[in-house]
Amino acid sequence: MKKSEAAIKNLFDLDHTMARSLFETYEYPWEVLDGIGEFILKIGPTLPEDEYYNPVENVWIHKTVKAYQTISITGPTIIGEGTELRPGAFVRGNVIAGRNCVMGNACEYKNCILFDEVQTPHYNYIGDSILGYKSHTGAQALTSNVKSDKKNVVIHFEDGDVETGRKKVGAMIGDHVEVGCSSVLNPGTIIGRNTNIYPLTSVRGTVPADSIVKNTSETVAKRV
Repeated sequence: MKKSEAAIKNLFDLDHTMARSLFETYEYPWEVLDGIGEFILKIGPTLPEDEYYNPVENVWIHKTVKAYQTISITGPTIIGEGTELRPGAFVRGNVIAGRNCVMGNACEYKNCILFDEVQTPHYNYIGDSILGYKSHTGAQALTSNVKSDKKNVVIHFEDGDVETGRKKVGAMIGDHVEVGCSSVLNPGTIIGRNTNIYPLTSVRGTVPADSIVKNTSETVAKRV
């Protein structure tokens, strides 16, 4: 993948997130990560009181959200219309979840944006990441966000490396991506739209749109 392919406009349909104005401020998705919390604090108080609960400071939850008693939510956080928070969901703050998402049992979320209709149903860790419209992570799929050497994350493209300046960068997952069960997306992974990641795969670097990642050494284009 070339750097230009990782531009926000090439990964995400901004009609499917309440954070559109935040994304429009930047060219690349990892640049958005620093501004999530501030953005929530800006728009949260403007959300309609007849549509959103504000149960604790800096947390806004749409009144149609289905939430179980064993969840934990820390602000700043916004949970959108029709989303389901399953038992044990742990929302650590700086989180925006769009419409009709599934935030699954025993899943953890931190400094991330879930576009509309994202499904993270079982035992997922989503940290410092952005998940595009109708993307899906299988059970135990993880977005690893810190390198083992604790150095800043560098994103590797065909036409050169990009220094993010951040110690923590998870995965940028494009619209309609399917991530298989027990896969690990290593720090700074970018996955283009309409791509499938097979189960038990360790993904590192960038994956072009319309691809199939079969294992750690084999990526093929989809047949049209």
